[in-house]
Amino acid sequence: MGRVLGLDQARTGTTVTPTTGPGAPDRVRERRRLPLRLLAVAGVVLVGVGILAAAGLSGSLVYYRTPTELVTDTSLLGDRVRLGGLVVEGSVQRTGEGVRFALTDGVTDVAVVNSGQPRGVFQEGQGAVVEGRLGDDGVFRSDVLLVKHDNEYRAPADGTGRPAEDSG
Repeated sequence: MGRVLGLDQARTGTTVTPTTGPGAPDRVRERRRLPLRLLAVAGVVLVGVGILAAAGLSGSLVYYRTPTELVTDTSLLGDRVRLGGLVVEGSVQRTGEGVRFALTDGVTDVAVVNSGQPRGVFQEGQGAVVEGRLGDDGVFRSDVLLVKHDNEYRAPADGTGRPAEDSG
């Protein structure tokens, strides 16, 4: 129960600090400081890398809002945001400046005016993400239109390699 450290050391012949050679205790202290310095430097480097990674990712991670989120969150009015949903059937109207359509999440529809003509596989009933601003009139004005589609390619029936253009 009451082991005395000094007596155990005397019996086994071991000591806690080396006593041989000049400056032995200084070498032991120096060896202890070195890992602490390395740990401190490694910690600072890791924190720096973490901050840089977080700053880089925050600018590249862009989420889109649903029509319901856009309409209910009044703080987004006038802010540049991404809006995603399905293009409402029968809502696409091509104009000289671009295209008008509505996006829905199944609960709320938002009217969208996109500057520029959409390319590729843009069509009614398909997913789309637009980037722009919601105006006071409730119309979302977009200058970027991204079409969401599956990864499976199907060649058009006419064999041209391009999707058929709408005539409407």
